[in-house]
Order: sequence, then structure tokens, then C-alpha cells
Amino acid sequence: MAEAVLLTTKPRNDHGKMKARRLRRQGLVPAVIYGHKEATLSVSLNGEDLSRAIRHGVRVVDVQAEGKVEKALIKEVQWDHLGMEILHVDFARVAADERVEINVRVELRGTAPGIATGGVIDQPIHLLAVECLAIAVPDSIRVNVSTLQLGDAIHVKELVLPEGVKALSDPDAVVVQVIAKLVEAEPTAAPEGAPVAAEQAEPEVIRRERPAEEEEEAEPKK
Repeated sequence: MAEAVLLTTKPRNDHGKMKARRLRRQGLVPAVIYGHKEATLSVSLNGEDLSRAIRHGVRVVDVQAEGKVEKALIKEVQWDHLGMEILHVDFARVAADERVEINVRVELRGTAPGIATGGVIDQPIHLLAVECLAIAVPDSIRVNVSTLQLGDAIHVKELVLPEGVKALSDPDAVVVQVIAKLVEAEPTAAPEGAPVAAEQAEPEVIRRERPAEEEEEAEPKK
């Protein structure tokens, strides 16, 4: 579980795209805090602090707003089209003893011996849906692949999860497996005496016949 992170916010009274752009130029990110039948707050916060928390896998933070600190889940993050800049974030209030449903990143550990015998790693599940305490969201679900031979797989029901964490995905779903590497067929050589392929032939030059009037106009004047 990641360490507790405190994010300090400021009230935000102005709304609209122009106001949001102005905030982002100042290094701030517009956000809302909602939930627990309390008033929805429009706030802004330091974009670098938020980005750092997200990069380190933090999902639940302490948010300081209106003179008090609340625990909140980073519910939704809107990115720009390049996935570089955070445009907006939604925080959902949570209690310390509240269980939440959340997607957690799956992280592979070790080297599968099946790779040495011609296999490749195939990972169908990169995010695992889990249920856990809001204050105990794991940074990631670590999966050891160091025993996987060619043809072996690890299913959701076989994962070793942190205490108090319950997987919500299909128990029989494959998380990671070692499959045979696909070998591309060698191109077949053309038999001797076969005609040259169309793409190797010289292109035909197509010229438009100019009308007689154009020919006359093209004649240099004496």
C-alpha cells in the first residue's frame, strides 16, 4: 500500500473551458470532491503534486479542503489527447473502514523459463478489479512468473492477493500465460523463368495528348 499523501486544494468559483485553461497555465488542475451525501466542492490543486501521486500508484489520498482533511479516492482522471497533461480529476469521499471496488495494475515479476524454449509472455489482464478497504488499496498486484513453462498459465483464482483484498474478475480468467511464438513463413522464391512481378516492372508513362490549339499556343513566337 502506498504512503498517505496530502493534497491541498483551493476553492474554485469560476467554471468553463477558458477558466480551466487559465488554471492549467498556472500549474493547477481543476477538480471536484463529492460523495457521502455531502456538498460537491469545486476546487483546484497543484498539478505536479497530483501527477506525482498518480505516478507512484496512489489511489486514496488525504484532501485538504475548506479547512478540513478528508480521505478521498481518485475516482476519475481526464488526460489530454497525448496522455501527458491532467485536465481534470474527480475525488470521491471515502471512510477509513469503507470497502471500495477499484481496478489495480497487474505487475509481473521474474522470468518465465518457458521463454527459453521458444515461448513468449501473453498477459490478457493488465488491470484487475478488486474489492478492499479504502485505506488499503494495493499499489499493484504482483504476479510471479518464474515457474511458467511453455503452455502454462496463471488464472485469477490462483493469484496471491494482499490480506483483505478480494478479486472481482472471473476466477477462471487467464492473467498471464506462456504461449508458442508465431513463426512467419519464409517467402517462396519464384521458379526460374517465371515472369517478373508486377511491382518490378517499369511503370507505364501516361501522357495526355494536347489539342492542336494548345500545340499552337506552345509554339514560341518569332
